[in-house]
Amino acid sequence: MPARMRILRAADYRRMPWKNGGGETREIAVSPTGAALDELDWRISLATVASDGPFSAFNGITRTLSVIHGAGIQLKIGDEAPVALLTTSNPCTFDGEAPAGAALIDGPIVDLNVMTKRGRFRHEVRRLALSGLIELTTAGDATIFFCRTGTLFCRLGTLSGELRPDDCVMFESAGRPVHLSAAKAADVYVIELYRELTRSG
Repeated sequence: MPARMRILRAADYRRMPWKNGGGETREIAVSPTGAALDELDWRISLATVASDGPFSAFNGITRTLSVIHGAGIQLKIGDEAPVALLTTSNPCTFDGEAPAGAALIDGPIVDLNVMTKRGRFRHEVRRLALSGLIELTTAGDATIFFCRTGTLFCRLGTLSGELRPDDCVMFESAGRPVHLSAAKAADVYVIELYRELTRSG
């Protein structure tokens, strides 16, 4: 399969209200393309949280939240004690049907939200503080690099591109060596999506 690299610009993300009407989402990418919330295999989005309140419920979905702008939130999931989720925190993964809500620490925040439908896809999200040049090999059926801060240069074979804050680049095959570089420090999120094999009767 030929190498494929797709750059997704922040200015092009599709805006829509939250499922529960409590905020706004900018959809980065969804599969299948154009899928409604109850039909998705996976979805990557940015959500603006401007007030305290509950999150929407997503049955059968595993989701991961990362605060990318703002002072942070106190995140409460089910009966667990609230935890502070900051721009310096590791991504937080939980079941979408679990009752969850957030209290703002000091003003509005923006979070990066990754969702996968259990039984169809699973995902992994990690933060990467980058300065200089590194090579990573894509592992998932799709691998996305989200640039939170700084300027990120990426290259796959003869394909190359530059990311600014809130831009993404997507690679849709595994086992590809990707070169990433930043002249100054860049904060990057690595999102890997894996198709789950289902068994039939």
